[in-house]
Amino acid sequence: MEDQEMQLKVRRVTDKFTESMYVLANEPSVALYRLQEHVRRSLPELVQHKTDMQSWEEQSQGAIYTVEYACSAVKSMTNSSLYFKNIDGLLRQAISLKERINNSQGRSVNPSPSPHVSPPPHVRSTSS
Repeated sequence: MEDQEMQLKVRRVTDKFTESMYVLANEPSVALYRLQEHVRRSLPELVQHKTDMQSWEEQSQGAIYTVEYACSAVKSMTNSSLYFKNIDGLLRQAISLKERINNSQGRSVNPSPSPHVSPPPHVRSTSS
């Protein structure tokens, strides 16, 4: 009887060992199959995400360029305030000089009467 029990125990051990070896031998292929299956299902979606991201990156780069260009234009405008102040001062000087010239000409030479203004009564000619 012991022989039969021993044979039964040996058979159980060898069966378990064979089953374990079979599982170990086939497990990597099953894992690779599952991995391949996952990649095949998710790859199109990932490609779509990649193209979307590239499109968004291009749009972002364009917006960044526009903002940088606008910032440089604003900086140029703030730097030009010195020139505008200089122009303002020169215009004020020119106006002042023109008024002085007009005033000095008005004192030295009698201005001719304006055609729209009638001469004073004592200068009117009597041609009747």
